[in-house]
Amino acid sequence: MIASLDWQEIVLRLGTATLAGCAIGLNRDLHGKPIGLKTLGIVGLSTATVVLLAVQFAEPGKISDAASRVIQGILTGIGFLGAGVIVHESRRFRVRGLTSAACTFLAACLGIACGAGEWPIVGTAFVLAFLILTVGNRIEHWLHRALGGREEQHDADARGGEDVS
Repeated sequence: MIASLDWQEIVLRLGTATLAGCAIGLNRDLHGKPIGLKTLGIVGLSTATVVLLAVQFAEPGKISDAASRVIQGILTGIGFLGAGVIVHESRRFRVRGLTSAACTFLAACLGIACGAGEWPIVGTAFVLAFLILTVGNRIEHWLHRALGGREEQHDADARGGEDVS
C-alpha cells in the first residue's frame, strides 16, 4: 500500500527540517565554527527529502525495511560530513570541531524525524539541543569550578574554544 502525503504535509516536513537545520547552523555561525546555517539547513532538508521519499512507499505510520536502510545510509554518510569539520591542531595536540560535527549529525537526525513526520520527537530534540547549545557552556564552566575540573580545559573554553575535547 502506498501512502500519499498532501502538499501541505510535504511542505511542513521539509520546511521544518530545513528551519531546524538552519537554526542549529546559525548557532555554529555565531560561534565562528566551520559549519553554519546554509550547510546544516541543507543537511536537514536533504535528509528529510530522502526519508520522505522512502516513507511515501511504506504503510502509513510505519517505517519499512527500505526506509530503515535509507536512514542507516544517511547516518553512515553524515559521519563523513561531520569528520570534515573536525580539525586536529598539531601544535597543541587538540581536536576541535566536535560540537559542530555533533550538530551536523543532529541536523541529519532532525531531518530524518521531520521526513518521517514524528513531530513530538522533532520538537523535543530541537528544544533540548538549543538548551545544550545556549547554556551548556555556562553549566560546563560552573561544574568545572565546582568539581575541580581541569583548568586548562576551562581556560580554553573561556577563550572561545568550546569544541575542544
